[in-house]
Amino acid sequence: MREVKVGDKFHIQCYKHNGELHNEWSEAVLLDIKKDYLVFGNNKTEVKEADGSMWKTKEPAILYFFKQEWFNLIVQLKKEYITYYCNIASPFLIEDNTIKYIDYDLDLRIFPTGHFKILDQREYKYHKKKMHYSKEIDIIVHESLNTLIQRYKNKDIIFDKKRNLNYYEIYKKVA
Repeated sequence: MREVKVGDKFHIQCYKHNGELHNEWSEAVLLDIKKDYLVFGNNKTEVKEADGSMWKTKEPAILYFFKQEWFNLIVQLKKEYITYYCNIASPFLIEDNTIKYIDYDLDLRIFPTGHFKILDQREYKYHKKKMHYSKEIDIIVHESLNTLIQRYKNKDIIFDKKRNLNYYEIYKKVA
């Protein structure tokens, strides 16, 4: 991975297990560099889906991409509250100013009430069969989902509202 610095701008490409591009995000501004992960921000970012359709995110977001963990985290900063959208996904890599990772379907949505829900379980079962996920991938995916839930329950710093709002202030300064 090339040397990166706060303020650098990237694109994001999300792939599926079979190597096909799932979607692309037009912006991610690097906000912080930690030993185990990088923190990015964006706001009203264009997203292009594999079918060519386009849409824009509705609010600012803080994004955590992990070097070793099989998940990433999108902190959605809505006007009155914060929600978390967690993708079960491969660790990222950066290539040609683009953050790349493989999405493994399962998602964890954390609501402002503190409750959470595991999403896309049918999609995971379908893609597991269709794309021939190995037993090792299946184990990693489920262990990663459990790890993510435990980190949330243990009030891991990545879920800290004040910290994430502070990252948004940094984003506004460097974007």
